[in-house]
Amino acid sequence: MRSLWMLVAAFMFAGMGVLVKLGADYFSSVEMVFYRSLFGLWVTFLVIRYYGGRLLTPHWEVHCWRGLFGLGGMLLFFYCITQLPLATAVSLNYSWPLFLALFSSLVLKEHLHWPLVVAIAIGFVGVILLLRPTVHGDQLMAGLMGLASGFFAAIAYLNVRQLGNLGETEWRVVFYFTLISTVVTGIWLLLTAFNPVTIDNVMLLIGLGITATLAQLAMTRAYRTGKTLVVSSLGYSTVLFAGFWGMLIWNESYPFIAWLGMGFIILGGSLSGILGFLLPKSTQK
Repeated sequence: MRSLWMLVAAFMFAGMGVLVKLGADYFSSVEMVFYRSLFGLWVTFLVIRYYGGRLLTPHWEVHCWRGLFGLGGMLLFFYCITQLPLATAVSLNYSWPLFLALFSSLVLKEHLHWPLVVAIAIGFVGVILLLRPTVHGDQLMAGLMGLASGFFAAIAYLNVRQLGNLGETEWRVVFYFTLISTVVTGIWLLLTAFNPVTIDNVMLLIGLGITATLAQLAMTRAYRTGKTLVVSSLGYSTVLFAGFWGMLIWNESYPFIAWLGMGFIILGGSLSGILGFLLPKSTQK
């Protein structure tokens, strides 16, 4: 049952994507990351203090790496959402299990089995099928940035796994992630410019903060307490939720080959996640 927290996270991540796309008319990608992170920072801070939890951590270095890679992936992902159909952007971002499988071999020195190679190949075919029918020539850069967001997300998820193994709670993991994201994007915006927050758009920012914070908490709890291979597979429901919202709100339509591509990405990513996490525990720490 604990693995089902990932379904909550997937639904919230898809909802966050909707609000990012709607918010693009008012704010830049950096601004939305800033407001989303600031909201999460205050919520996690207040909850930790209310329950008497510790803010200080001996694992600050892992938190820093998780924050920086997570922030990089989120900035690229938010930009990709504003430039591409929602389901396309989410599908590209959810290429992260393919990269995670490779990192498990290269970083953790795990043996790259042939079934894992096949799973990665299936996911790569899915990316090609998805990009070909739904990304125009002027959107190619956005598509590549979507893949890059998956690359950074994979590294961040490795760090989340490490922090879970070190005994860090989901509240403290999200607190440090939002702290780093708020500080970095806040400095960036101070050197550039803020767009005005008005009655017309403030609810978008509040909704963005709520969905993003709940998604991060649910995702972190799922990886910390659930079965990792099940959690990885359930995470791909975000693609389906995003496709539903895209059709419902923006009347987005996808040809059969695009849906086939999404299916290949889901299949390849799920298989690579399952195979990657079935390795002996001693090689995953």
